[in-house]
Amino acid sequence: MIRAALAAILLTSPAATAGDLAFVTSQNGNAVSVIDLSDHRVIATTTIEGAPAPVAYDAAAGRAYVVAADTGRLTVLSEAGEITGSRELGEGAFGIAVAPGGGVFVADWYGARLIRLDADLAQMWQAKTGAAPAGVAVSTDGTLVATADRDADGVSIFDAETGERLRQVGTAGPHPFGITWHEGRIWTADVQGNSVSVIDPAAGAVIGSVPSGSHPYAVAFAGGRGFVTDQYGSTVTVFDPASLQVIGTVATGDYPEGIAALPDGSGVVVANWDSDTVQIIDAETLAITAEIDLPAGPRAFGQFTGRQVQP
Repeated sequence: MIRAALAAILLTSPAATAGDLAFVTSQNGNAVSVIDLSDHRVIATTTIEGAPAPVAYDAAAGRAYVVAADTGRLTVLSEAGEITGSRELGEGAFGIAVAPGGGVFVADWYGARLIRLDADLAQMWQAKTGAAPAGVAVSTDGTLVATADRDADGVSIFDAETGERLRQVGTAGPHPFGITWHEGRIWTADVQGNSVSVIDPAAGAVIGSVPSGSHPYAVAFAGGRGFVTDQYGSTVTVFDPASLQVIGTVATGDYPEGIAALPDGSGVVVANWDSDTVQIIDAETLAITAEIDLPAGPRAFGQFTGRQVQP
């Protein structure tokens, strides 16, 4: 399998120049696609067995981290899509986010814990979360990390350096899944609440909510607007982060899940599970400006876009 993956990389690697990239996991297709966002082209496809789903791209380090949902195996990829490392974390490893200074935070769904790994994948600490932690997000300054604890209907907030759990906050709607940090606030997609919760981490309280379409999955921000994928609606709900008012909806492919901003903030990239595509939505016009075919079941749960750092 690795030999086949490397062959695919060699066929497409000439495009490995600096630019805006997306690493999109295809859970059903056991693959990760590296997409050049400047010309909407897949430049590498890497085979990863075990249903890869969560992903985190660390552009500063030039690597991406992928978790196989069926096995909990963590795989590290270069920006050319080459496998450069791995670690077995055990079944239950799921949500993932890049840690400040390198390495990652990984949520353990079954173990109800958050672990921090350094750049060499050695464990630095572990801490207790609420039940079934899904998404993981890090504050802009890198001092705090939060988990969306789906079955606890809440969020846990930790000191990123020590792993101390500072607060537990209930969400506005049940079953938070995707979680994002934006302008000092925590935003969660509450799957069973058809809403987005807005949390003040300092106060440890919900300060607002936004209605979404059916079964929201993840949230991203671009061009001064918020975007949430509505799985059952096959739409993206667009809202104003200041007023929390809905601006409109965008029809997408079937069962949209992962969503992340373009590095320049001009739009968002959406992974459509049942359509086997990713689409790019312009943040201002809300038009779909590109669509790219991918292996089966693109999910891309996490921060999967970024801009390559020039050497």
